[in-house]
Amino acid sequence: METPSERLDLRPVLIRDQLHIQVSHSDGRQMTTKNYLPQEFDAKSLINGGYANILVEHSEGSLSLRITKKGEPLIHRTSAKNEQILSHDRTKSRLLDPADPFFIEVGISDSSGKVKPSKQDKYRQVEEFLRLLIPTLNSAIDAGHIVKPSEEKPLAIVDLGCGYAYLTFAAHQYLRAHDIPVKVIGIDIRESARVRNNEIAKKLGISSTLEFRAEEISQTTLQSADIAIALHACDTATDDAIAWAINTGAPLILVAPCCQHDIQAQMSDTPEPWSMITRHGIMKERLGDLITDSLRMQILKMNGYRVEAIEFIGGEHTPRNLMIRAVKTGAQADVADKTRYQEMINLWSVKPVLAGLIKS
Repeated sequence: METPSERLDLRPVLIRDQLHIQVSHSDGRQMTTKNYLPQEFDAKSLINGGYANILVEHSEGSLSLRITKKGEPLIHRTSAKNEQILSHDRTKSRLLDPADPFFIEVGISDSSGKVKPSKQDKYRQVEEFLRLLIPTLNSAIDAGHIVKPSEEKPLAIVDLGCGYAYLTFAAHQYLRAHDIPVKVIGIDIRESARVRNNEIAKKLGISSTLEFRAEEISQTTLQSADIAIALHACDTATDDAIAWAINTGAPLILVAPCCQHDIQAQMSDTPEPWSMITRHGIMKERLGDLITDSLRMQILKMNGYRVEAIEFIGGEHTPRNLMIRAVKTGAQADVADKTRYQEMINLWSVKPVLAGLIKS
């Protein structure tokens, strides 16, 4: 179904001592918020609006619902103590406390536990990435794509191109806070990043379940993982991350691409009437981003993944707000999917880097 918005966020708020339902959505450019009295709020139209993933957080835990392509509901519940704050002007509830020692150590928060002004967008990106992680993971477990983690066999996560490891540390702490046994490995080519990040993990006392390696993504010695993540791995590093995940059969992939220059550089022979767009540099760049990620998604689909593109954060925080979410189902791509892919690369006379990285 065609949903009215990519994503909706709802929460109860008190306005002049009267309960309202606040509804916020983004069209990719700006956030729109409207408050409704309970009797004015049409919940049924939203429920029937075609949304396939619903997360409800309440004072005693959370409930996630995913509707499969066959129309079947997959439901997962968690238990946790959450504080309900009805203030209209409150900031969004935090998944992780900014005063958590790892935020201070990695430089997101200052010594008093407050997010640094220069790191507000980075903090928001990491948090919104995590906000999608638990329901996506629960759905994959419920569907049998990932074995339920245990102390004997913890959930294996790799962060490919981890850099300063904001997301690596956050994913580790967030999952541990939900009592999910986990082993997280961060991969980055820089030796200085490996040393720094391992020292922080050791200082925090979590080095037994969190480690870092200085390796190229394409040459990493890591052989497998349950979840492969990459947050803004630059340019073809995103292709390296997706290729590693496909080649090792990672059940779940969460990738937020960045700086897609490769296809843009190949877009020299523009088919008509597309030159109406590509003659303008900024529009050619955006079109190149869309073509790049569309081809990446099609390659994932042709390799047995169910794949979707979602907005994981509002465009006011970063223009790189697209996430590719892929779950390995093993389903064979049909002839039409392969034909569309071939037609696209023939039309634009391009050769995606990712295609050459997939092992046959």
